[in-house]
Amino acid sequence: MGSKIYVGGLPYSTTEQQLSDLFAVHGAVTSSRIITDKFTGQSRGFGFVEMSSDSEAQAAITALNGTELGGRTLTVNEARPQEPRSGGGGGGRGGRGGSGGDRY
Repeated sequence: MGSKIYVGGLPYSTTEQQLSDLFAVHGAVTSSRIITDKFTGQSRGFGFVEMSSDSEAQAAITALNGTELGGRTLTVNEARPQEPRSGGGGGGRGGRGGSGGDRY
């Protein structure tokens, strides 16, 4: 078990300091991060907390998973490694657009 914890179901108004304070009751928090939308800067309702030891992380998961914060139920578990993303997006028109052809 790693000491990095996924926290889902966060109220959108939650700050990183509030997240850190919530977990600090269960042990030493080394970092906390709220994930935000890259275009709007708004919270996406989840984040990550890193704790200094596996036992503290496990204690926090056990204590906080399924509890309520700001009217929302938290999902708290061990963070899994990020899965690789596929190539993503893009049009497929090769940058030319229009209805094709070189009509001059």
